[in-house]
Amino acid sequence: MAANSGSLLVNKLTAIVFVVVGFLILASGYRYGSPSTLVGGCLILAIGVILLILKIARRNSEMP
Repeated sequence: MAANSGSLLVNKLTAIVFVVVGFLILASGYRYGSPSTLVGGCLILAIGVILLILKIARRNSEMP
């Protein structure tokens, strides 16, 4: 159980980092009008959100 909670913590931190970095890239692409940067930022942001959703779903499925 301890190893599992450690990997979930890594997934949670990774997801938060993806969300923050994705938002910053998205904002940069919007500011400078770069469509490729906008798409890249959206993809990274979406990956972070999906990882957070999966973490919450896993936590809810483990509850009795």
